Amino acid sequence: MTRVFSGVKPTGHLTLGNYLGAMRRWAAVDQHQADALFCIVDLHALTVDHDPARVRRLSRQAATLLLAAGLDPQLCTVFVQSHVDEHARLSYVLECVATDGEMRRMIQYKEKAARERARGGSVRLSLLTYPVLMAADILAYGTDEVPVGDDQTQHVELARDLAVRFNQRYGHAFVVPRATPPQVGARVMNLQDPTSKMGKSDDSGPGIVYLLDEPDVVRKKVMRAVTDSGRDVVYDRAARPGVANLLEILAACTGGNPSELSGVYESYGALKSATAEAVVEVLRPVRERHSELCADPGYVEGVLRDGAERARAMARPVVDAAYRAIGLLPATAATAATAAADIGVTAEVPA
Repeated sequence: MTRVFSGVKPTGHLTLGNYLGAMRRWAAVDQHQADALFCIVDLHALTVDHDPARVRRLSRQAATLLLAAGLDPQLCTVFVQSHVDEHARLSYVLECVATDGEMRRMIQYKEKAARERARGGSVRLSLLTYPVLMAADILAYGTDEVPVGDDQTQHVELARDLAVRFNQRYGHAFVVPRATPPQVGARVMNLQDPTSKMGKSDDSGPGIVYLLDEPDVVRKKVMRAVTDSGRDVVYDRAARPGVANLLEILAACTGGNPSELSGVYESYGALKSATAEAVVEVLRPVRERHSELCADPGYVEGVLRDGAERARAMARPVVDAAYRAIGLLPATAATAATAAADIGVTAEVPA
């Protein structure tokens, strides 16, 4: 089967954009048609100033919401990145293949570093190198496809470049992955600033619909969404981004087409009302299932524990092979056994 890997970063509460752009497809398509892994990439949350307790809290919430969105641990692997040491092991090896120029060309690094400097803060080295860690996340599992929004395709391209470069220099060790962006709802925009993505780390609360927002809160946010000049409901992303955003959200929630839906509504108010109700209904089962899972925290912990064990078993042979290929001396049987005992798995010494 095709292997799929994707993840969510616990830097904020998950949003409608996360659900429509990724999570719903993971549950409806990817876990059924592929050998799929879904990861809470908590190491990535450490690249900027953060509250440790909040990272832990958001990591658990993200895992619970992934399950509430329909991920089935019998069909896919759900785990936390920091629970599998192979991510960090491979990241350093790939840093020895990547270049400084590649890292500094990453669009997200430029944007986040600029914001950090504007706040008077210092830019952490990990912010520069985290795309390599993301590449390690992907390559450690022999991933074929990475379902991502268009803002993350540059990072998948980096993973492809590093895989090809490593394979050419040191021998074949990695599958070369490809990005697979969803067609509709791939990039839900902020309701108050429809030219910006609805990001979970954004400070503009009124423009963001969170998965755990109460229905009345959702309705209020959508009804207050920024629209455009004029009165006709026309789908034009460039000229009328506010209306286009509402039409795209409505289409993603109902399975419709934004252009066709634009001819259904005669006013912005009618469009907003329909969109608000569609969002409330699409999020209702997620919120209900989340409440059930919160009442049984042991279940979520068990899913993450089992998921980490499965992920580790998949990643370790790939990372060990990369270590051998790049020139690192294999561990002795005694060393491997000791390391394995520390994490509670059976040692397999590389040949």
